[in-house]
Amino acid sequence: MPRVVPDQRSKFENEEFFRKLSRECEIKYTGFRDRPHEERQARFQNACRDGRSEVAFVATGTNLSLQFFPANLHGDQRQVPSRDYVDFERETGKVHLKAPMILNGVCVIWRGWIDLQRLDGMGFLEYDDERAQHEDALAQAAFEEARRRTRDFEDRDRSHREDLESRRQQDPSPGSNMANADVEHKMR
Repeated sequence: MPRVVPDQRSKFENEEFFRKLSRECEIKYTGFRDRPHEERQARFQNACRDGRSEVAFVATGTNLSLQFFPANLHGDQRQVPSRDYVDFERETGKVHLKAPMILNGVCVIWRGWIDLQRLDGMGFLEYDDERAQHEDALAQAAFEEARRRTRDFEDRDRSHREDLESRRQQDPSPGSNMANADVEHKMR
């Protein structure tokens, strides 16, 4: 099953959900809300260094679990995110983050920064054209493979039916037709 919708760019540009989140807006770190603020600060920084975090767009309440790795490295727990994805040095007191993902069938990149003291900041989504093209190609290949398998199945089924029919015509005795009919019925 494809992970993306057929016309990703159109969905990104026209759906209200994406239009709202593509504008820079306020975000907050949402992890460990039940813990003291100092502990949350430490946990947030450690999570970023591990390549993950949870944030929410304040205006819409949209929560995202982010992974700060290139799209092909998601899930590899031993990797440390590069500075392209987690940058503590760009601005003092802030971390700049980048997280590629597929959201509602559309390839996007979440970009933003979070203040290390307040645990809030600004973020937005942008359309990821390069990954969208790659995912479209994978979806097309999966579709073609499914089409090929269906065609192969139909060819085998047709060949089997023709074989059964030729056996019936070769052995016209009444008992053999009944047995073959039962076999054909079971196979369907």
